[in-house]
Parts: sequence; C-alpha cells; structure tokens
Amino acid sequence: MLCDICLCPTSLSDPEAVEAWNGVIHGILSHGRATGDHLTRLLTLNPEFAMGHAMKGLACLMLGRRELVTAARDAHREAKRLVAQGGALERERLWVDALGDWLAGRPSASIARMEDCMRLAPHDTISMKLSHGIRFMLGDSHGMLRSVETALPAHGPDHALYGYVLGCHAFALEETGQYDRAERQGLRGLQFARDDAWGLHAVAHVYDMTHLTDQGIALIDSNAAAWDHCNNFRFHVWWHKALLHLDQGDITTVLDLYDTKVRDEKTDDYRDFSNASSLLMRLEIEGVDVGDRWTELADLAEKRTDDGCLTFADMHYMLALIGQRPEAADRLIARVAADAGPADETSAVMMTPGMATSEGLAAFGDADYDRAFSHLQRAQPDFQTMGGSHAQRDIFERLTIEAGLRAGRSAEAKVLLRNRTALRNGHEDTFAATRMAQIEKMQSMAASHTAAE
Repeated sequence: MLCDICLCPTSLSDPEAVEAWNGVIHGILSHGRATGDHLTRLLTLNPEFAMGHAMKGLACLMLGRRELVTAARDAHREAKRLVAQGGALERERLWVDALGDWLAGRPSASIARMEDCMRLAPHDTISMKLSHGIRFMLGDSHGMLRSVETALPAHGPDHALYGYVLGCHAFALEETGQYDRAERQGLRGLQFARDDAWGLHAVAHVYDMTHLTDQGIALIDSNAAAWDHCNNFRFHVWWHKALLHLDQGDITTVLDLYDTKVRDEKTDDYRDFSNASSLLMRLEIEGVDVGDRWTELADLAEKRTDDGCLTFADMHYMLALIGQRPEAADRLIARVAADAGPADETSAVMMTPGMATSEGLAAFGDADYDRAFSHLQRAQPDFQTMGGSHAQRDIFERLTIEAGLRAGRSAEAKVLLRNRTALRNGHEDTFAATRMAQIEKMQSMAASHTAAE
C-alpha cells in the first residue's frame, strides 16, 4: 500500500502506477493537457484500480455531454465490479459511490461523498478539488468556501499541493464577494504553484468584478506559465482577457482575441462554446457587428438541442440559436420543457430557471423585449443554480437588463442594475455606467413629458 501526492493511502502497490495517479491528480489541479494520458497509463498499469475508473467516469460527467454518459456508466459498472472483488480502501469506495450518485441525478450526493473523504483525511486535495468542481457546476459558491476552508488547515507550505488549495480558496472567496482576500490568496498561491491556472483565473475574476481592467490584463500577460500548459482551460483565460478589453471599449482587441485565441480551435466542448457565445452576445448588445462568427456556433448548437446534461450549457446553445436558427431554438425550448420537473437535480434546474430563461432568450432574439424581460426577470433570482461563475452568468444578467431597457421598463431594469453593481461591492463597470446613464436619460425625458402635460 503506497501513498499518493495528497499523502493519502491507496490500494496501489506499483510505484509506477502511483506516479501515474499522481500525474492525474496534478493534471486535474493544474488543468494540464496531459491529464488524460496519465489516466490511460494508470489504468494500463493497474486496470483493477477502482478509483481510477471512478475518476474516468466523473471526468466524463464533468464534460456535460449526453454521449459521454454511457462511458461514465461503463466506468461505474467496472469500478463496482472491482470493489466487489475486495481490496479497495474506503476513500476509493466513496469515489465509486460518488460516481453512482451523479449518474442517478444526485450530484449533491456526490459532493457529500467527497466531503466524507475529506473527513477521513483533510489533506485529501483531490477529493477537495472534486467537491469544489461539482459545487461550481451547481453554483454553490458558499459550499465551495466551506469545503476548501475545511481542507486549508491540513495543507501547509510543506504540502506538495498547497498552492492549488490556495487557488481554490481564492476562487471561492471571489465568488462570495470577498475580493481583497481572494486577490491575496490567489497571488500567494501562484508563489507555490506557478502552473495554477485556476488560482490565476480567480484573481482575473477579482479584477473583472472590481473594474480593475489594467491590472487584470497585466496579470494574464505576465503569468503565461500559469496557463500555457493547460488543456482547453487556456481558452477560458483568454476569454477573461477579452472581457477586460471589452470593459475598456477596445473592440478591435476583443475580436482579435476571439478569432486567434478564444475560438482559434473550433471545439464543441460546452465550456469553450460558452466562452464564445457569451462573448459574441456581449459584443452584439454593445452594437458591434460580429460578422459571420455566429454561423459555426449555430451549426454546433443545432446538433446539441437534445443534449440536456446541463442547463448552463443549454442556455449558451440558445445564445447561438436565437436570431440565427429559430426552429432549432424552438426545439431546444421544447426539450428543456420536457426535461423539466422534480425527477432529479438536473431536471429541477431545467424547470427553474431553465424554462423561463430559454423562453426569455428566444423572445429577445425575436425582438419581443417586453416578453423577454418578463421571462428573464422571473428567472434572474435563480440564475446562480445553473452553475458557473458570476462572470459567466453575467451574460444573462446583461440580457435581462438590456431587455428591460429596450422594453421601456427602466425602473425595473434600474433595480437589477443596482443589484448587479452591489454584487461587485459598488464597483461600476462600463456596462453598468452606460446603462445607468441611459436609464437616467429615459427617466428625465419621462419626467419632462409629464411636466409638460
């Protein structure tokens, strides 16, 4: 029995297999592009390691693609078979159960299994990261913070993975509005883990939320080592840079980043897709002509209307379909409605806020702004349950406010805009400043008209 890089015992007895497992752990924490290769090597060296099969299945589910659910089920079946043979440690059995829970539509139960692992060993960094990742997909920012703060005391500077824990802490702090602490933790984490893309991007989030665009751009430009080794997560870092330039009104740079970085590789990974579709929509509502860039996204989205793994992904597919492929948008709306209900946690989010959001987006695409605002305003309090970050969900906040303004419902839009700025601890970005000026102009004109009567 050998310990892994988390200092946790494993049922592995081959040092080469432990090295491969450590590669998987480090790869997940650093978003490294070689993670899959390490997992393949691990299962080649030790095909009876149930935790490795559980990791494969969990990774499939995190990719949020209907066609990968079968692969996740196959991995779970094999992992259960191996556990039944005996020899798996409690931590390994918990991971297999976590995969089963998620497949049964209960990702929150999967989180509970990871938290059980952390109770066994608070220094179990990879279980903390899996809890962190699933909570992120559920929009559970306060749960992320509680979880990582349980692990922090067991991770000192002498722990090999200390920097990555600080990076997770930084992100959880940022998502709960503690921007100064998040900045400090994220920058400190990079001192211990120079390749921690997650920690770097947590600080980029801080600068986005606090309107410190120059600092955010400089951070990304000066820390290439933190993300140039990454898998497709590097596209997300470029996306953050594009958002910062957009806040500065530098449209030329935003479009160049879109073409050469954010969408350089035309993948159909929902995370890459969400980067692209949300960035184009941000540009469009600022009146920017994005040319034919929607076409390839609409082509991909049209093939994903029956997916239904994640409401977050579905709503980003909607962004590419509205105004482009109305029939496909209608199919997606119908499928969301069909999936919505109390059957499991995914279905519940499809119901609220998924149904109202999809209807609102479709109405926005039809320029029926009053109807769009009514639907989106109803969905807005529950946007967070779709998962992702404040920055990612902000496209839906912007569209809600924009629909309200275009519908002439300035008073209601003003409330949402003020709440959006409050989330940023009072920091008003360019979007907020321009829309608030528009609201004040609308209200002034309305007051003048009333006085003239």
